[in-house]
Amino acid sequence: MFDAAPPPSDHALLQDSAFAAALKLCGQSPIKLPCGLTLLCRRILGIPFVMLPRAEPPRDLDAQLASVGLARVPTILSPERPCKDMRAVRIRLGIATATIDLTPKTDTRRASLHAKWRNQLCRAEDSPLQIRSTSLKTNHPILRLEEQQARARRYANWPTNLTAAFATVAPDQTRLFTAYLFGTPVSHMLFLLHGGRATYHIGHTNEEGRKYHAHNLLLWNASCWLAKSGRTSLDLGLLHTDTHSLNRFKLRSGAHSYDTGGTWLRWHPFARKTAP
Repeated sequence: MFDAAPPPSDHALLQDSAFAAALKLCGQSPIKLPCGLTLLCRRILGIPFVMLPRAEPPRDLDAQLASVGLARVPTILSPERPCKDMRAVRIRLGIATATIDLTPKTDTRRASLHAKWRNQLCRAEDSPLQIRSTSLKTNHPILRLEEQQARARRYANWPTNLTAAFATVAPDQTRLFTAYLFGTPVSHMLFLLHGGRATYHIGHTNEEGRKYHAHNLLLWNASCWLAKSGRTSLDLGLLHTDTHSLNRFKLRSGAHSYDTGGTWLRWHPFARKTAP
């Protein structure tokens, strides 16, 4: 089993040691650079690539890649925030992401909620819903529900076996919040913890859950629990242009929108073109 999470630090979920350990459990071979960042190995149209996900490239990236024998392998960079002097070819603009700052006091965070979102939360708090939170079990029904939901709505997310692997190697870095109505689960939200931060991972609700605004109650309870546990921010995921209602739910929860750094290609044949 993967050991306890590293000391709190400001790194993205895809750069957490538990994520790398989960990939290994699924048969993949992530590569650790000397600087501590994790590379993912992929093939696109049969061509081997490496990816540096959600991290600012180190200034000595070429030397870092050379140290692990990857100096001439095409490298895809996707920094978490816009970076200067990428020395790479941009292949995709960044997509905004929604993040809740968990450092203000509870009253301050509650006051920052959109009025309609807060009214829905109040109705959920006055409803018969009850909230429980646990670590994720690898056989929990939410994994099956997420797989069915992703297939029906045609969106891409982690394979369920990767989520289960994460729960296996680092159960203490998972937190599942479930809303019950008279003893029956009607809504779930799963969060993954990484250093001093947390990320919303998957969720599911049914008609009863929607009727009682269970997701408002789950997200609020989760944010309070995460703040008390010392987490400083909660990443709610990307704000895609075709998910308007979901984007509205995220931003009305007190989240702020931040631009990601886009996607870039760094490869030896382009070195002269991209040098500053």
